[in-house]
Amino acid sequence: MEASFAEKQLKVEDVQEAYVEQKDRLVDALDSTKSILGDLRSFNKEDWVVRYPHIREDHAAPPQKTSRKSIRRSLSFADDPTTQTPVVLHQERQGVHRSVTLSTIKDVEDEVEHLPEQEGAAKEQEEGLLPNSDFHVLRLDIKLGAAGSSSSAAALVSQLEKSSISNLLNDRIGSSMSHIEKLRNRVEDTSSKVLVTGDLNAGKSTFTNALLRREVMPVDQQPCTTAFCEVHDAAENNGKEEVHVLKEGIKYDVFDESTFIRHAVADLETIVAENEDSATMLKLYLADTRAPSESLLNNGVVDISLIDAPGLNRDSIKTTAVFARQEEIDVVVFVVSAENHFTLSAKEFLWQASNEKAYIFIVVNKFDQIKNKEKCRRLVLEQIKEFSPRTYEDSQDLVHFVDSAAALQPSAANLAFDDLEASLRSFVLVKRSKSKLLPVSTYLLHLLSDIDLLAGANAIVADTEIAEARHRLDEAKPVLEKMKAGRDDLMDNILSTEEDAVAISSAKSKSVLNAAIDLVGEGKLGVSKPTIQLPSYPGILGVFDYARDVKRALLASLDAATRLSEDEARVITSAGVQKIKELGDKHLPENVEKCRRVFMPEAMFSSSRTCKNGRTKHTRRSSSFGNGAIVAGGVHGLGIGLAQRPDMLETTFLDIVDANYHFTVHFGDGKTQTTSDDDSKITALSVVSVGAGALTMVGGQAIGARGLIEGALRLSDLLGNSTIRKWAGPVVGAVTIGTVAYVILELPNTIPRNIGRRIKTTLTSKTEESEETFVEAQADRVGRETRKVLRLASWDLKERFTMAMEERVKEVQGAEEMEKKASKAKAWFTDVQSRTGAVRSSGHLVESA
Repeated sequence: MEASFAEKQLKVEDVQEAYVEQKDRLVDALDSTKSILGDLRSFNKEDWVVRYPHIREDHAAPPQKTSRKSIRRSLSFADDPTTQTPVVLHQERQGVHRSVTLSTIKDVEDEVEHLPEQEGAAKEQEEGLLPNSDFHVLRLDIKLGAAGSSSSAAALVSQLEKSSISNLLNDRIGSSMSHIEKLRNRVEDTSSKVLVTGDLNAGKSTFTNALLRREVMPVDQQPCTTAFCEVHDAAENNGKEEVHVLKEGIKYDVFDESTFIRHAVADLETIVAENEDSATMLKLYLADTRAPSESLLNNGVVDISLIDAPGLNRDSIKTTAVFARQEEIDVVVFVVSAENHFTLSAKEFLWQASNEKAYIFIVVNKFDQIKNKEKCRRLVLEQIKEFSPRTYEDSQDLVHFVDSAAALQPSAANLAFDDLEASLRSFVLVKRSKSKLLPVSTYLLHLLSDIDLLAGANAIVADTEIAEARHRLDEAKPVLEKMKAGRDDLMDNILSTEEDAVAISSAKSKSVLNAAIDLVGEGKLGVSKPTIQLPSYPGILGVFDYARDVKRALLASLDAATRLSEDEARVITSAGVQKIKELGDKHLPENVEKCRRVFMPEAMFSSSRTCKNGRTKHTRRSSSFGNGAIVAGGVHGLGIGLAQRPDMLETTFLDIVDANYHFTVHFGDGKTQTTSDDDSKITALSVVSVGAGALTMVGGQAIGARGLIEGALRLSDLLGNSTIRKWAGPVVGAVTIGTVAYVILELPNTIPRNIGRRIKTTLTSKTEESEETFVEAQADRVGRETRKVLRLASWDLKERFTMAMEERVKEVQGAEEMEKKASKAKAWFTDVQSRTGAVRSSGHLVESA
C-alpha cells in the first residue's frame, strides 16, 4: 500500500519527456487517420459506394470446433440483410486491434484447434479473418421507436437503399473528421480538463468541494447544479478568486471583460439558482493554498480545470449537453451513488465514453452509509466490467469507494479519500499518457478498426464482384465472339434463302401457268378440278351461251392454275421461313427470346375489295405473320378473277368461227404454228370459214374489181354448159346439206379450241400498257409476295440478332467495367488496410492501449 502511494507521489517531471514524444507521434497518427478518412470519403462519393457491414451470430448453424482465436459469424450488409457470408472472427491478443485481412471462407477445419499456435494463425489468415466486434465510432446511430431499440434501428437501416446508407456513412465519416480535429487540439493543448459528472444527487458537487478542500459548490438535497461550472486555478486570473458568467454567443477571453460578467465567489449559489432554467456556463477561479505536491489545480506543471456538470437524468437537454461536452475533456470522473449504482442514463453515457476513453475514473460516493459494503463493491465492479473492461482491470487505481461529505471534515482523517485524490492526481499528471493521450489513442484504435472493418468487408464485396464479373465474361465473351464470327454467314444465308425461294416460287409459277395456258390453247381446262367442268353443248340455238360458258370455264381453270401457283409459293415460302427460323436457332444465343410471330401461309395473296371513286380497288392486309397480317394479293388485272372480268367474258362470232385463224393457217406464209394436229385438217367448216373470211376481204387489195369481173364471166361461161347446169343443182344442194350438218356436229369441239386460242393469244401477248405477259406478271407477283414474307422474317431475325449482339456487347462492357472497378476498389481497400496498420505502428497505438 505504501509503495503504491509512493508511486502516485512521483514527480511529474520524470514523465514529461516521454509524454511529449508520444504526443508528437499521436498528432502524426491523428493527421494520418484524418487523411485516410478524407480519402475514404472521396472514394465513397466518386468511385465506390461503400457498403455498410453487419456482423451477427449464426444461430442456425450447429456449433463446431474451431480455434480458440476464431469464432464463426455471418457477415451481411445493411442494404442487403438477406444475403449472408460466413466469416471467422479473429480474437487479437492486443485489445481491440482488429485483423487487417477479411475474406470469405468455405469452412473452418476442426483440426485448426489442434494446430500449433503459429500454424493455426497462418491457417486463419488464409481462410479469412474478421474483426471481433461491430462498429464503435462509425456506427450508424439510427433509432426508431423506443430509445436504444437496436432491432427497430436495424429494421430501418435494412430498408434503406445502398446509396442512402452510403450517404449516412459519408456524414458519419465527416463527423469523425471533425472530432479528430478536436482531438488534435486537445492533444496540442498543454492543459487538462477533468469532467465530474454522474446522476442526480450522486454527490458531484460534494465531491468537487472535497477535492478543493472547501465548500464552494452549492450543495442541497434537491438538484442544484444546473450549469456547467468550470473550476480553474486563480493563477490563470491574475490570482483573483471570482466567478465569470459567460455571455452566450461570444468567445470567452479571461482578459476581455466584454465576454463575461464578473461576480464574487460568494454569489455562486445565487447565480446558479437564478439561472436554473438556462444553459449557463460559469468559470470559477479559486486559489488552493496547499503545496503543489498535494493540490490538483495548483500542481506546478500543467493547467487543470474541474468541470462540474449537471446531472445526467435531470432533463434531456442537459443530458445531451453533457454527452456532447465529454468530447472536449481529457478525463471523466464519474460519481455514482453507492445506494443506486448505475442508472440506464449512466450506463449509456459510460458506454459512449468508452469508445474513446478506455479508462474512466469512477467514484462510488456515500459508501460509508452502506451496511453490506462487500456486496456493494462486488455489484458495482460487475457493472463496471460490462461497459469498461479496462477500467475494471485497473480498478485498484481507478475505482474508489468513498464518502465525500466525510472528507470535508477538517479534523477527521479520511484515508480512502486521500488515496482517491492521490490516484486522481497521478492519473491526471504523472500518467498523462494514460489520462490525456490514451483516450485519443483509444478513439483512434476504434476508428482505425472501424475503417479496417469497412475496408475488409468491402474487399469481400469487391472480390465477389470480380468473381461475378469474370463469370459473366466467361459466359458472355465466347457468345459475343461467336456472334461476331457468324454474323456475315448469317446475313449471307438469309439473303441466299430469300433469293432462292423467290427464284423457285417464280419459276414454279411460270411452269404451272405456262402448262395451264397451253392446255387452254387446245380448248382444254388448265387444271383438273372437280369444281370446274366444260359445259355441255346445248345445240345450235344456244351456241353463243355455250361459247360464253366455255370461256368462263377456261378462264376459271386459269384462275385455279394461278391459285395452284400461289399454293406452291406458300409451300416454298413456308420452307424458307422454317430455314430462317433454323438460322436463328443456330446463330442466336440460347437465352434470347425466340420469335413469337406465327407464319400463316393461308394469309398470303389474300385481298379485300374497297370502292373509291366508283373504281374497284384492292387493299392489302398487314402481314402473313400473326393476326391481321400483310398479304400480297393478286389484282384482277394480273389474273385472279379472270372468270369475272367482263372484257374477258365478252363473246363474239369469231369465238364460234375463227375465220382469220383458218385463213392464216391455210393461206398464210406458213409460219403460224398450230396448237394441235386437228387444226391442220381441211374440213367443210374450214372451207366455209375461209370463204366467209374471203368475203370479208372483198373491196380490199386481195381481190380487185377486174378479178371479180373475170370471175363472173368464167362462171357465166361455165353455167352456159348444159351438162354442168344439169349437175350443178344437186351438187350444190348436197354440199350445202353436208356443210350444215358438219358445222352442227363439229361446233362443240371447235368452239373450245377457238376460244382457247384467243385466250392464249391474249395472255401471251404484250400490249402497249404492259411490257409483261400474263405469266411474267403472275410470276413477278408471286415472287414479290414470297420476298415480302421472307423479308419480314429476315428483318425480325436480323433485329433480334442485332439486339442480342448489342446486349452481349453491353454485358461484356459492363462486366469489364465491373471487374475494373472492383479490382481498383480491392486494391484501394487493401492499401487502406496497409495505411491503418502503418498508423498503428508509427503512433504506437497498440502499445498505448
